[in-house]
Amino acid sequence: MIEGVVNAAYEAVVTIRLRGPEGQVRDIEAVVDTGYSGFLTLPTVLVAELGLPFAYIGQAFLANDAEVDFDVHYVTVLWDGQPRDIEADATGSAPLVGMLLLDKHNLAIDVEDGGSVVIRAKA
Repeated sequence: MIEGVVNAAYEAVVTIRLRGPEGQVRDIEAVVDTGYSGFLTLPTVLVAELGLPFAYIGQAFLANDAEVDFDVHYVTVLWDGQPRDIEADATGSAPLVGMLLLDKHNLAIDVEDGGSVVIRAKA
């Protein structure tokens, strides 16, 4: 089970642990974004700090129909107590947890400032 909190900006935030290719570890706060279909976004500065290996160039369409290109990197996350190798989209924004990372999990959010965020693996 992964637990987090709804912050004052009404974002569902969880802390996740990342591991880089040289074993370096970093705990980050990430916003759960059910409108994002990927695994995880990470700021480009963090991708560089962890030395994450490049995978490929991804493309996406934004809400305004603009098409953007971004680098995709490999990273290991500690997810629900288990290491999981995933792809992370390198963006200039705050880290986002997307629907692919939530796959086969239940998400419960008490939507209020300070409310609980709970992510549980499906039985």
